[in-house]
Amino acid sequence: MKAEELGQLKSFLSTPRRIVITTHKGPDGDAMGSSLALSSYLKLKGHEVTVITPNNYPSFLTWMKGNDEVIEYCFHEEKAKKITNKAELIFCLDFNTLSRIDTFAPVVESSNALKVLIDHHQQPDTFDFNFSDTSACSTAQLIYEFLEMLGDLDFINQDIAECLYAGIMTDTGNFRFNSVTSKTHQIVSVLLEKGVRNDWVYDKIHDNNSINRIKLLGYCLNEKLEVLPAVNAAYISLNAEELKRFNFQKGDTEGVVNYALSIKGVKVAAFFVERDGIIKISFRSKGDISVNQLSRDHFGGGGHINAAGGASTDMNTAIQTFKKVISNYINN
Repeated sequence: MKAEELGQLKSFLSTPRRIVITTHKGPDGDAMGSSLALSSYLKLKGHEVTVITPNNYPSFLTWMKGNDEVIEYCFHEEKAKKITNKAELIFCLDFNTLSRIDTFAPVVESSNALKVLIDHHQQPDTFDFNFSDTSACSTAQLIYEFLEMLGDLDFINQDIAECLYAGIMTDTGNFRFNSVTSKTHQIVSVLLEKGVRNDWVYDKIHDNNSINRIKLLGYCLNEKLEVLPAVNAAYISLNAEELKRFNFQKGDTEGVVNYALSIKGVKVAAFFVERDGIIKISFRSKGDISVNQLSRDHFGGGGHINAAGGASTDMNTAIQTFKKVISNYINN
């Protein structure tokens, strides 16, 4: 964020404001960790803050401070609209374009509130205030840096620190991606000093699996994993009937694509899942293979170089397209 922008925003926040914080559809750990950390900070500063998500999110993220006050737009449209229309400032976290907040997008777009983007995805749109850094490992790290720029790191308490830690931990694959830098570890060190219970946070997110989720994972690996050795790729697919068979709950397929990527020799992995009549796709890659470009070119999505998402209207078409074009991205 430019110094001039930061100064204007800091001045605007010097008096109590009505603020909305929103994040992308299907919020993950970084989305909710960033949103709830920023919300807690702004409330400590005397602002009236509401976190509005486009839809619901996995139960393993509901332990975070402030979760009970989150409004899910898909279930409370009128309430969310009234609050957004009265807002003076809207923070847009962990997404690069308004289309990522789905049906909530027109409400945000039509609001007269100033809009602040804090995000680390590629090709961001322009907002009133922009804090975009595609090299950052997570939006949670950027929230920490934002508070640092405001001179307010002392406001980070244990609750805020644990939200930020959860965001950083989940978006870095438990600190294993190459987006993790020495700066990331320095920030985590400060968060630990603020009281983060790192083992407790990990347990809340990763060690609360239902029996159905574990069985679904076993089914994915034993029955649905397809390896394409000629192109060093692999994919897993699940249709709606298969999800129903395992009593699917939101979050049950989180991280499944990473198992395909973990196979020796595999450089690109994809996970296709049919939900709500749409084929949602997760891509992962190693090295400099850009699944962001793959998704943008063929699946109407995007994200990061090594992690991206997309969509299709037909499972077979999506899989066949992936198999047909993937060698172009691996070889180039």
